Amino acid sequence: MLTRGKLATRTGCNIETIRYYEAIGLIPAPARTAAGYRSYDDEHVRRLNFIQRAKSLGFSSEKIQGLLELTDPGETHTRGDVKALTEKHIDEIAAKIKDLQKIKRRLSQISSFCDGSAKSAQTCPILESLFDDN
Repeated sequence: MLTRGKLATRTGCNIETIRYYEAIGLIPAPARTAAGYRSYDDEHVRRLNFIQRAKSLGFSSEKIQGLLELTDPGETHTRGDVKALTEKHIDEIAAKIKDLQKIKRRLSQISSFCDGSAKSAQTCPILESLFDDN
């Protein structure tokens, strides 16, 4: 059995983040000792590691909850359900990449207008383009 601090050390997850995951239901509330201390077990470690790996792949807390629900015992979810959720996430990432590429092109364009000299920033073409109404 682990305290919250030991769980944090074992998983590399911040104590406050563990608290937050408990509050939103990503990890179940731990059992309590006779003295009232939280007592985490190996399933908490396993689930917390899952959450952290999913976060590192860009899954939101809501989507992680959806993935975790696919593992609920007694449910009849399939690998197809998991794949569909994952492919939807891939599509969303692709859309974000496209948006970021558009932003990068625009920033590169407006950056090229500026000579980077010691002239006043007030007349910088980059700032002027951000104030432009067009």
